Amino acid sequence: MSPQLFPDLTPETAPSAARATIEGVHDKFGHVPTPVARMAASPELLQGFLTANTVFERTTLPPLDREVVVMTIATRIGCRVTVAMHTAVLTRLGASPELVQALRARATVLPDPRLSALRRYTLAVMDHRGAVPEDDTRAFLDAGHTPRNALEVVLGVGVYTISTYANRLTGAPVDPPFQAHAWEDGAA
Repeated sequence: MSPQLFPDLTPETAPSAARATIEGVHDKFGHVPTPVARMAASPELLQGFLTANTVFERTTLPPLDREVVVMTIATRIGCRVTVAMHTAVLTRLGASPELVQALRARATVLPDPRLSALRRYTLAVMDHRGAVPEDDTRAFLDAGHTPRNALEVVLGVGVYTISTYANRLTGAPVDPPFQAHAWEDGAA
């Protein structure tokens, strides 16, 4: 996508309604990630994503589980930026290299059966647009997840559909801090 259409905005160049948000992201990370700089063209989109993501981070899903949800969505949608960024998050969380590789490769089965059930359930939510067959939900619950977790997966799908679609629409590149985790969508 043309950088002229979706430029990298700064606190000085962004619409006034996005400036405080961009400054807050800069203060938190020490820089403005390119996806944020491009989403800022719509202050509502940027604020909506960041707010929903904050809520997703407060769910009862543990951090590693949330990352399985995010990586499942990102690889399904083919968002190179999200895969690279969340590979870095998985690494910081101490996820096994086998788990990270399986997620990046869209493996049908993950090394951990509970996380594998979470991945399958996330895909079922996406594939069935929320109308998940009862057998799929039962398998998810039998793996140790709760009905609340099932709804939290729906929240994760919503949040990361926003960001992955926006990243792809704006052509956001993988920022230098995440280049070591670059990913190419072999299915694209």
